[in-house]
Amino acid sequence: MLVGKVMQTDDISEQDATEEESFDMNKNFTSKEISWLSFNNRVLQEATDPTVPLIERITFLGIFSSNLDEFFRVRVATLKRLSRLGKRAESLIRNKPTEILQQIHEIVLEQTEKFNQIYEGILLELAEHNIFIVNEHQLDERQGEFVKSYFWKEVRPKLFPIMLNPKARFPELQDKSIYLFVNMAKKGSSKKKRFSLIEVPTEHSPRFLLLPSPNDNRYIILLDDVIRYNLHELFSTLHYDEYHAYTIKLTRDAELDIEDDVSQSYINKIHKSLRKRRGGHPVRFVFDEQIPEDDLDMLLKKFNVKKNDAIIPGARYHNFKDFMKFPRIGPDFLVYSETPKLPHKMLPQHDSLLSVIRKKDILLHIAYQSFTYIIDMLREASIDPRVSSIKITLYRLAKNSSIVNALVNAVKNGKQVTVVLELQARFDEEANIFWADKFQQEGVKVIFGVPGLKVHAKLCLITRREKGKDMYYGVVGTGNFNEDTAKIYSDHCLLTADRRIMKEVAKVFEFFENNYNVNSFSHLVVAPFYMRKYFTKLIKNEMKNAEAGKEAYIILKLNNLADYNIIQQLYEASQAGVKIRLMVRGMFSLVPGIEGVSENIEATGIVDKFLEHSRIFVFCNDGDEKYFLSSADWMPRNFDRRVETACPIYDKDLQDELKAFLDYQWKDNTKARILDKKLKNKYKDGAFTSSSRAQKDFYFYLRDHIGHR
Repeated sequence: MLVGKVMQTDDISEQDATEEESFDMNKNFTSKEISWLSFNNRVLQEATDPTVPLIERITFLGIFSSNLDEFFRVRVATLKRLSRLGKRAESLIRNKPTEILQQIHEIVLEQTEKFNQIYEGILLELAEHNIFIVNEHQLDERQGEFVKSYFWKEVRPKLFPIMLNPKARFPELQDKSIYLFVNMAKKGSSKKKRFSLIEVPTEHSPRFLLLPSPNDNRYIILLDDVIRYNLHELFSTLHYDEYHAYTIKLTRDAELDIEDDVSQSYINKIHKSLRKRRGGHPVRFVFDEQIPEDDLDMLLKKFNVKKNDAIIPGARYHNFKDFMKFPRIGPDFLVYSETPKLPHKMLPQHDSLLSVIRKKDILLHIAYQSFTYIIDMLREASIDPRVSSIKITLYRLAKNSSIVNALVNAVKNGKQVTVVLELQARFDEEANIFWADKFQQEGVKVIFGVPGLKVHAKLCLITRREKGKDMYYGVVGTGNFNEDTAKIYSDHCLLTADRRIMKEVAKVFEFFENNYNVNSFSHLVVAPFYMRKYFTKLIKNEMKNAEAGKEAYIILKLNNLADYNIIQQLYEASQAGVKIRLMVRGMFSLVPGIEGVSENIEATGIVDKFLEHSRIFVFCNDGDEKYFLSSADWMPRNFDRRVETACPIYDKDLQDELKAFLDYQWKDNTKARILDKKLKNKYKDGAFTSSSRAQKDFYFYLRDHIGHR
């Protein structure tokens, strides 16, 4: 999901980093899985940063946990599948999957221990502010009665314990859920033990319960412990008098297997694959390390967890992703103060957005400026009598989406609306099936992507009749049309009526409707058709200029950089003298600073309040800089298996805005970490005389400059 800060003592083992100095591409290419774990360690660092408000540090623990869940469900699951391919897998990923899995296991165990230490430290700091997380053994009489009453009214109706028979097959555990494994016994008898599984109903009840207090202290109990406190009530008819409950969690392979059966509709195939996902092979088993060893052995056997699966001992609580919703209690300084969204001064509140865009391109800097402008643009188009159609690509939508409402309203106002909806947006498949059904009921034309390709491009096209001709307006962005994530994701959206760009956006939509018709493009860079070839050409152009003694540089801001061939080209550019700056949030397989290979490459990664999500590419081009906004990271899937776009930014004022944004990113010496071959995640410092923090500094830049031109 989001971002995170790193501990000053980040010590992912140096053996996980490449030490080889000679040029061997395989040895100068970090596994993307190992580099991703280094990124998640940067998230964990945020939970230790004393400058981060305390409850926000708890949130970062939740982000770390949520990230790790998805990592196992996707990346580890994929590696386990690849491990069955033998040497063929090595040629595909240039590493032995079994060796990578072993490294992952070692790093995750280390990070888990670190995580638990951080959590214990945060509990002590919470206590300094009179906030206490208590368990079932720490309740006073009044709190005990409160918990018992809450249990009977709110929790017990949602609990359906499963009695376990060690000699029979155990039920399948749900992925993403946590369970209490309950060991019941009668005092003085070791032979009459019984076992039960209870799913903790976090989908229906809050994970945290605020308790009454006779003083200024605030007490919180977790839902897990509410259940523990009332086990004797839940199992009263069985007449046991000793109960021990241990939290367990199973993570499953979440990859979808889409069967190639033309007799089934695409939606039916997705539905079928989602059902299979729920029973996917286990890839991780997390358990309370206090569980008796014989009970653990029984569970591993019954749940078909193999020795080569990740078996992770943990503390009392799991599913820390729920801690992203930790109660906002205590003094105001325990959370980030709300940052008001900045108005764009060239977009007055009551003026037509289309009329402004007709005159000049607008660049929105999302999270800093309001995503509401996009919704307003769609609303205006939906009621404009001259607008005939709206087309848009949707990948992930907000839970209560105003984008959906605006598009449905456009249909009711007689507009032709086409939605290209990607059903295989990972973990949003069910939500997108729901939206597809709603759209179709309302008369929206829905296109379910492109066979064999994911549609990841962020495009909107509005057609308006003006002076007898069709005029195009639209949006090309780096992030989803999602007003929820727009609150915390840093993205960029180009609002434009530039006919050079919008005619080619129209061509992309033509391709969605007629997959056999692939157009040529002169401005928009489109994957999987031209993007790899085009950026390879620009890299080689920088090499040519450097070798001719001219200034040559490349600046890339990405979420992930893990394409083997592109990285090799960047190494060659470095050797030719091209100066390369990389700002990468997540997976990063390139190794900077290797003498004779990549000494002209520097790389940093920022983790802060906003999730760094935008993709920006800049090429010196002999002084005539080329700027691009893109939906695409530089990974094989983005170049070869997705429909992606990179949009040139021609307006010099907007180039200046992006240049300022990138300059602030590079100058950051507060939240930026140096990305190097040892994956040490050291904070960048000493480069500038005063403290620089990109997200804060760019906010003030926008406040003071944008719109005054």
